[in-house]
Amino acid sequence: MRFHTRKWVKPEDLNPNKTLFGGKLLAWIDEEAALYSIVQLENPHVVTKFMSEINFMASAQQGDIVEIGIDVISFGRTSLVLRCEVRNKMTHETIITVDRITMVNLDENGKPKPHGKTQVEYVKDRLSAKDSGL
Repeated sequence: MRFHTRKWVKPEDLNPNKTLFGGKLLAWIDEEAALYSIVQLENPHVVTKFMSEINFMASAQQGDIVEIGIDVISFGRTSLVLRCEVRNKMTHETIITVDRITMVNLDENGKPKPHGKTQVEYVKDRLSAKDSGL
């Protein structure tokens, strides 16, 4: 799993128990999944269709740093299915796992659009292909 993003837990991210609010963490996950999908599918019109059961296993406190990791499970015709894990960088504990997040590629009218992708592409490989004239 590649951990792309780190978030610093601040006072405004806390619940009444003074730990990281689950809704805030889910918003961070949704944003990370969207950003990852936009880069992979090369289209800014990507939306979340489905998020599987989530499993909270630990929490985070104010001042902790959490890392959000994303892996691709599969490419559909118009979709991308991801897996996510969030871990606490300070305690080394897994905070949450989400087994499946389905992101859908849309056209300019908001309708599902085939993306033509079949494997993970890295920006460095795209840059190399442009430099070599491919």
